[in-house]
Amino acid sequence: MAIRTPSEIYLYMSHSGNEKARMTILQLSLSAILGGMFISLGTLLGMEVAGLSATSLGFTKFLFGALFPMGFIAITITGADLFTSDCAYGFLAWRQREINAGLLIRYWVLAWVFNFVGALLTAWLFGLQTHLLTNDGATQFLISIATGKVSHTFWVTFVKGILANMMVCTAVILGLSAKEDAFGRIFGIWLMVMAFVVMGMEHSIANMFIIPAAMMAGANITIGQFVFNNLIPATLGNIVGGVLLIAWPYALIHLSKGKSALLKSGTTSKPVA
Repeated sequence: MAIRTPSEIYLYMSHSGNEKARMTILQLSLSAILGGMFISLGTLLGMEVAGLSATSLGFTKFLFGALFPMGFIAITITGADLFTSDCAYGFLAWRQREINAGLLIRYWVLAWVFNFVGALLTAWLFGLQTHLLTNDGATQFLISIATGKVSHTFWVTFVKGILANMMVCTAVILGLSAKEDAFGRIFGIWLMVMAFVVMGMEHSIANMFIIPAAMMAGANITIGQFVFNNLIPATLGNIVGGVLLIAWPYALIHLSKGKSALLKSGTTSKPVA
């Protein structure tokens, strides 16, 4: 199995961030909507299976975590956009001076906003209109998760957001490490994403589906609780985790010699992520 070196991976991410940041508003919006929908569909699948299981809480959490990565794998393989991983892509492109600060902010804002659109659309269309969001055990499981997510302090949610995106961005790196082996890419992505879900960390985009979907199903959660208790601290934590604790330190370690490694490999095609 052909493996990319760390320097190759970070340079690939920089080039990909440059290309993604320079997409038209329509292109980036559509890509982010699809990203929000894929993450939400993975969450919906995990909810249905884990919520209907009559097993121990630990195994139920594992089932949910094991199925949730379906959406992230779809995003990575199809090239859709997800704000959390875009934090690393965009920062690396900015650090390499491939894009300026204005393009970076535009990239992140459009990804975040239209991930939200995709998540809400999925909750309403594929959750509510298909009657998957009913009064059954799966929906009650979703409501219990959402209620827990808005019950933490700002600091706790912020820190959980940091760890969530550290693991998500690491999943991206693991996925890009395999040049040809699709199974290797998928397993690397699956393992890290499954882990942060089972540990109950806070992924802002997944929460854009989980909490509104629970509210649509009757959860006693206000918009204010959703925004101020979860969405804002989770988003800020995701930025810190993806940028300051993954992209920035690894760029300092590897990216200065990434260009020469990539040129020596003779590989200049855009990565699929």
